[in-house]
Amino acid sequence: MTTVVNKPNGTGIGRIIKATKCSYYGFKAAWQHESAFRQELLLVMVLLPLSFLLCESRNHWLLLFASLMLVLFAELINSAIEAVADAVSLEYHTLIGRAKDIGSAVVFIALTVLVVVWGDAVWRIIVLQQ
Repeated sequence: MTTVVNKPNGTGIGRIIKATKCSYYGFKAAWQHESAFRQELLLVMVLLPLSFLLCESRNHWLLLFASLMLVLFAELINSAIEAVADAVSLEYHTLIGRAKDIGSAVVFIALTVLVVVWGDAVWRIIVLQQ
């Protein structure tokens, strides 16, 4: 049985304001409840200023920036999956465990991209410009 909920989303600027509030609450919840999100946000705060020193072009800076945002994006998705899974059941279930593991894999991929992109930028500065 499916229950349909007609939730008013608003229109125009009202919808945008409501969506922005929901986004704010999402960031706030992630900050309050997810230590990994706080750690990754600290990483972004450290690396973002460095990106201006390491970048070779506007496109290179965009790649550095995008890799940072990808990590935050992945962590928010993973946190959402874990929150929903825990709301469904705190007991172990194979499918819930699989969902959490897949969410963790998403974060791992994002961090791998970050290491490759930033590693290349640092490599170019340290090794290639000697």
